Amino acid sequence: MNKETLSTSEKEVPKHKNALEEKYKHKEKEPLNPENIKEQKSQLPEPTGWRLLVLPFTPKEKTKGGILIAQESLDKLRVGTNCGYVLKMGPLAYHDREKFPTGPWCKTGQWVIFARYAGSRLPIEGGEVRILNDDEVLGTIENPESVLHHN
Repeated sequence: MNKETLSTSEKEVPKHKNALEEKYKHKEKEPLNPENIKEQKSQLPEPTGWRLLVLPFTPKEKTKGGILIAQESLDKLRVGTNCGYVLKMGPLAYHDREKFPTGPWCKTGQWVIFARYAGSRLPIEGGEVRILNDDEVLGTIENPESVLHHN
């Protein structure tokens, strides 16, 4: 036999692992969410003027039935998502009394709804954030999972 083997036993044991096995056993870094972005928050850009820094909602990688969603589909869903978590607000956000006579539409720490491709996308380690204008927020929501995220 020409296979490379370890001589620790009579059985043949390959010296290297199967590449597919490594791929499936490799645990990828968890996508960014409001709980695990806290350590990176100080490194994120400060929104200027009337802008908000928003972390888009990341859909689950597995359906309720246990089906894994392809990475390409997840990436498309992240780009087209219309919910996000407000991380930071610029110093002038919601200060225009003519435009916002009833006060701010949202505050830091809330989930908001915005237009599908609104804002500027900034890729960061583990995902992306968006910078939105204060008037691009369409509403607030308690649970972003209650809104279906189809592409």
